Amino acid sequence: MRLVAFDFDGTLSDSEMTVLLGGQRGVADRMASITERAMNDELSYAESLRERAALLEGLSLDDADDAFDRVRLREGAADLIARLNDAGHHTAVLTGGFERGVERALDREGVAVDTVVANRLPASDGHLTGAVEGPLIEGTKDEALESLTAEHDLPLSRTVAVGDGANDLPMLEVAGLAVGFLPKPAVRPACDTVVASMDRLGRVFEERGLLDAR
Repeated sequence: MRLVAFDFDGTLSDSEMTVLLGGQRGVADRMASITERAMNDELSYAESLRERAALLEGLSLDDADDAFDRVRLREGAADLIARLNDAGHHTAVLTGGFERGVERALDREGVAVDTVVANRLPASDGHLTGAVEGPLIEGTKDEALESLTAEHDLPLSRTVAVGDGANDLPMLEVAGLAVGFLPKPAVRPACDTVVASMDRLGRVFEERGLLDAR
């Protein structure tokens, strides 16, 4: 068994949850600008996430749900996750995005992962508070990956990390195999290989025997 950890926004999904939420609040352009600065390592991820969440203060839960309903997996992502599951690997999503969006996208495609480590947007009186909670604000993805390997008694050498942005760097740097999915320039040097589609990612996994039947 290996542990295969995916980033979500920009990797498994070409949606950007905070931008979709921002569209419901009329602040999508400001969201996108903050996100781009963070992904290029110009702004700390924790700071960027708090800035984006603050812009959502007052958004109704109904409008937030409408945004989460528009989160989609990339073409081929659900099939690839299912093949990894069938091969006996532990699949995980490690994302600074939000649990609800990840769960909606996976459920829509009828696929599941073993572990989701994600953040949450608290609400009060039916509206978002502008705060953000969760393990991947100050916590980093290498810490999350190391925690999962300890839980399943696996060495880091038997992990695969797939990501695209600066907040993925920690897990890419410690994983046994680091795959950049359309990675930002600051991320590319940390990658063992780079792909631009789920089809190509599947071929990388096939070449390394990850999709062999257990």
